[in-house]
Amino acid sequence: QVQLVESGGGLVQAGGSLRLSCAASGRTFSSYAGAWFRQSPGKEREFVAAIRWSGGYTDYADSVKGRFTIARDNAKNTLYLQMNSLKPEDTAVYYCATGDLYSRRSGEYEYWGQGTQVTVSS
Repeated sequence: QVQLVESGGGLVQAGGSLRLSCAASGRTFSSYAGAWFRQSPGKEREFVAAIRWSGGYTDYADSVKGRFTIARDNAKNTLYLQMNSLKPEDTAVYYCATGDLYSRRSGEYEYWGQGTQVTVSS
């Protein structure tokens, strides 16, 4: 079992930055792939970014590429999402997830956090 707790969400103006953190406990976090997804009201949960357990490979949705950076610190059992140049359309609840496979598909991730709200004002 892995427990995930997100933090770092909040209200920011367009063009601003936020860094989300996802603290993991339980089984060895370093052996899992990590990812961030987001969900806006009335929309399906969508992929944002993923990182392999070694941290050597990352993947981003086109909508965030060049603005967001996913990273992990296995020694601290923590996953991060640095979000720069935020836009109102980035407003959503952001979820971190871990699982055995490195994937864009939410169904591949076994463990999920409770989510943290990010609101970007125009």
